[in-house]
Amino acid sequence: MAMIAQRLGFSTLLVERGRHPRFAIGESSTPLANRLLEELARDYKLPFLKPLCKWGTWQQQTPQLACGIKRGFTFYHHEFGKPFAPDPDGNRQLLVGASPNEVVADTHWYRPDFDHYLVKKAQDMGVIYLDQLELGSANEGSNCFRLEGKHLGQPIKIEGELVLDATGPRGFLFRALELQERQFSTLPPTQALFSHFMGVGPLPDSFSSNGRLPPYPPEQAAVHHIFPGGWVWVLKFNNGLTSAGVAATEQLADKLNLHTGEAGWKNLLRELPSLAEIFQSAKAVVPFIHQRRVSFQSSVVTGQRWAMLPSAAGVVDPLLSTGFPLTLLGIERLAGILQRHGTGLSSSNELQEYGRLTTRELETTAQLVAALYSTMDRFSLFRELSLLYFAAASFSETARRLNKPALADSFLLCKHSVFGPELIACGRRAAKAGTEAEAADLQNAIRAVIQPFEVAGLTDRTRHPWYPALVSDLYAAAPKLGVSEADIRMMLKECGLEKGCT
Repeated sequence: MAMIAQRLGFSTLLVERGRHPRFAIGESSTPLANRLLEELARDYKLPFLKPLCKWGTWQQQTPQLACGIKRGFTFYHHEFGKPFAPDPDGNRQLLVGASPNEVVADTHWYRPDFDHYLVKKAQDMGVIYLDQLELGSANEGSNCFRLEGKHLGQPIKIEGELVLDATGPRGFLFRALELQERQFSTLPPTQALFSHFMGVGPLPDSFSSNGRLPPYPPEQAAVHHIFPGGWVWVLKFNNGLTSAGVAATEQLADKLNLHTGEAGWKNLLRELPSLAEIFQSAKAVVPFIHQRRVSFQSSVVTGQRWAMLPSAAGVVDPLLSTGFPLTLLGIERLAGILQRHGTGLSSSNELQEYGRLTTRELETTAQLVAALYSTMDRFSLFRELSLLYFAAASFSETARRLNKPALADSFLLCKHSVFGPELIACGRRAAKAGTEAEAADLQNAIRAVIQPFEVAGLTDRTRHPWYPALVSDLYAAAPKLGVSEADIRMMLKECGLEKGCT
């Protein structure tokens, strides 16, 4: 965001409480996030971002930055106290491919390397950067916004026309302006515990496909281990480290004593024997971090001379890797406002509309994640609900790659007159679907909602529960996107998928 503001001609100051490189959570990118990053690189002349949008170009051009390969989303369902048994029919798994090969695959961002790299690039562009700066107060005036604090122990005062807050949930402006927190209406309170590990083992043989060829190597993914009341993520980097953690409802988190850190992690592993096997030789390389409350939403997102990035306005849950696309959409919108209004920004209603849309997207995401939490003990329904996310994300990415962003102008298509309300309706029905008949009716309803936006074969029951990324699905979906097969062919070529063009 700072680099874009600098590129648009603003005198830009980037402040940091700590120092880089540093540990940070939020690591798994997605096809939509990568497309948004590509667009920002193109529109604001930030060419060094483009190699970071695909595994292949990342390895060719920035191999010094650690990352992990992500070919898709992998889900396994566990029962407490039982090992993950062989699953030849796939009743306790879901694999959704995001790329047809490694070259164009997504990535897990190793944030100490990634963030430090971006900060150095910002400085190269002329952004003024101050770290070890502790802000204490914020005051919005009629002509400027004033910040006061200490830099390396010395008092400092900063004045600017606009403050953009990227300090995360319950961050600086939320505290300094004494804003109120807004609760997500349906999302259960959750806690998280996480760290980075060395020595994490591979999936045990019980997770194998019994001779069948999965759509991608299952661990080249954001791996989700689901169980009633929570889930564990496992993201592997190419520097030998693995990011892993658990998000769980408050009731389960308290039962496991997650607040005790490493002891809480061991309590969890005792309940999940197959995960314990994976982590039996693993060692945490940073202290365990416990989040007493994961979800958060600020009641106010913007003012006359300030705005929060979506990452500061709210957070839902790491489930489905929604954080990056939400925040990159926010950066795109704020950049457009800056470009259109310049120093007249404070008189623009667009800043308030940005705040309203940010809130709407967060709340829609929370509705879907809440429905997923309510079905973690009913994995067949959990799988169907998750397809709503994959349908919206794949449609949005494809529309944007075809330069038709108006078809997908909101996250999870929440502004779409049909898909948005139907997604929320399906989520509400999920919590009430107590019988097999009700669950079956809801599964049929979900597939009916998806069908008009289907670009990834998600309604093809013959593939269930493995969904490969196939270019043939994109050709078949051309009419839904209002384009020709020639347009699809050109898009694939631009994506580096020439083999899919013939």
